[in-house]
Amino acid sequence: MSGIATSSIQTTVRGLTRSALDLLFPLHCLGCRKEGAILCPECVGGLKRLEQPYCDTCAEPNANGNCQSCLEHPSEIDGVRAPYLFEGPTRDAVHRLKYNGWKVAAPVLGGLLADYLKAHRLPGEILVPVPLHPRRLRSRGYNQSHLLAKETGNLLAMPMREDLLTRAKDSPPQVEARSREQRRANVAGIFESASEVEGMSILLVDDVATTGSTLSACAASLKDAGAASVWGLVLARDS
Repeated sequence: MSGIATSSIQTTVRGLTRSALDLLFPLHCLGCRKEGAILCPECVGGLKRLEQPYCDTCAEPNANGNCQSCLEHPSEIDGVRAPYLFEGPTRDAVHRLKYNGWKVAAPVLGGLLADYLKAHRLPGEILVPVPLHPRRLRSRGYNQSHLLAKETGNLLAMPMREDLLTRAKDSPPQVEARSREQRRANVAGIFESASEVEGMSILLVDDVATTGSTLSACAASLKDAGAASVWGLVLARDS
């Protein structure tokens, strides 16, 4: 049996296992443990928000104007915005979506992104998820950024395209990088954009921004292909 076929079977089994577990063990709020949802309305209201001041470009918390990193290494992205800080139940929800197969979290988290975008309009006519390399996509079974962008787009009646940006090289996971410099090097030149983006205003969607290096690399590729503007929308900003 081929490696791809084996991977597909493993992904299906993981999905079926997760569905069976959901029936046996109903979801509980990651904040208060109340049964019924991964985040209850009360705990959503208590999530730690990203508040001013933050970097005008990469949204690094506690920075006025542009942070030192953006001054020293100007980003290709026009700006990054996030409703929340990457801590507490927000961190738990993202980790479960990203690493534990909890696709059930996507509608909730995508709804939070849609609510933020309704209240904080950003330039962008189309949503584009930050892509995974095909090998990692086969291993995980889905792209969490695609799920978030899809849910957000559905709620806002905003088009979403996952074919406009691809990850051509399989770089090491950013979580393994120990410095901003290594993060920048990991993603330099690894994305490719379709010529269709010429003249478009793009809103990139991802789960978390730590330094903004991945979003900047995506923006560089999109702008090289002619995109008029590229902004980033993430659920949470790590500090």
